[in-house]
Amino acid sequence: MPIENTRFEYEANEQSVPDGVADPGIDPAQQPMFDGGFPAAALLYPQLRFMGSKFRLLPWIHQTLSGLRFDSVLDAFAGAGSVGYLFKAWGKQVHSNDFLNLSATISRALIENNGGTLDEDTLDELLSYDPKHRHFIEQTFAGIFYTVEDLRFLDRVSWNIRKLPHRHQRAIATAALIRSCGKRQPRGVFTVAGDPERYKDGRRDLKLSLREHFIEQVAIYNQAVLDNQRTNSTRCGDIFHWEGPTPDLVYMDPPYVPRADDNCYIKRYHFLEGLSCYWEGVEIMPTSRVKKLTKRHTPFSYRRSAVKAFDQLFEKFADSTLVLSYSSNGYPDLAELRRLMGRYKTRIDVTQCDHRYHFGTHAAVKRASVQEYLIIGS
Repeated sequence: MPIENTRFEYEANEQSVPDGVADPGIDPAQQPMFDGGFPAAALLYPQLRFMGSKFRLLPWIHQTLSGLRFDSVLDAFAGAGSVGYLFKAWGKQVHSNDFLNLSATISRALIENNGGTLDEDTLDELLSYDPKHRHFIEQTFAGIFYTVEDLRFLDRVSWNIRKLPHRHQRAIATAALIRSCGKRQPRGVFTVAGDPERYKDGRRDLKLSLREHFIEQVAIYNQAVLDNQRTNSTRCGDIFHWEGPTPDLVYMDPPYVPRADDNCYIKRYHFLEGLSCYWEGVEIMPTSRVKKLTKRHTPFSYRRSAVKAFDQLFEKFADSTLVLSYSSNGYPDLAELRRLMGRYKTRIDVTQCDHRYHFGTHAAVKRASVQEYLIIGS
């Protein structure tokens, strides 16, 4: 079948990404959540600077999928969570999955959670000093990313989060802490050591302390909590071990085979992954200057195993409508993916849009133009 092309071009970078609501001209409170059009409540999502984030593609994804009939969705590789949040704002029952605890924590705060927030008294408790708290972050990461004051703050709040009685409160507080750290870090990644104070480009995010960021982010996450009147869920684990209900639709945005190790999520976001669980159950590489975590294996990241992994993924969810989000610079290519999905689905439709992005941690990563695909098997 021919590919439907949509002209949908933008540039996503840390200067153009606004905070809070993505489009100040749209007030989500003024639009019904489930009126059939794009759910403006999806714009409340607190965007995390995350490799491969589809936040600015949400209108295109909604437009492309709005002709499909489905009520429940599995977001198989949740990542930063913006697409799962779109489905929730759309009124769908959402099951969110990712093998990173970082991603599962964010999804627990905003996908699974339908009403829990942090009030002022709880925020005061989180900010309070407990002499019993641990000093792991201060002792482990001194002189690497943040000031001593920031590191002590992270230890204090991480300790207090554990005392919160409800899992959704803990998730919101941890998600707010994660986003605070991402915004305080100059590029949002943790591949190179360096105090953010040495960057003198005037960015507000680098001037605020982590404490100031955290107070702001708690308010932003509180605002983003939606009740879509559905029972939504979050899971942290390998998608091939999924044993939950069979969803009407499975949305898949797996890792791509990287052109270089620079595309590794653990390499870029190891600090946020460790923070999400206070480094319990994870292994820090002893020779790493920035205290990286041991890389986790995924078959989607290697040429020798990616084709088989896609085939197994499509087979596992063959009873659901399949939606694969992919890029023209990924491996395997579009023709191979259509062939693989065609083994389990009688109809394959592809919609593409122009997508311009840039991100990077070194000079070799430059602005690039690609085609983003939604490959739909029904």
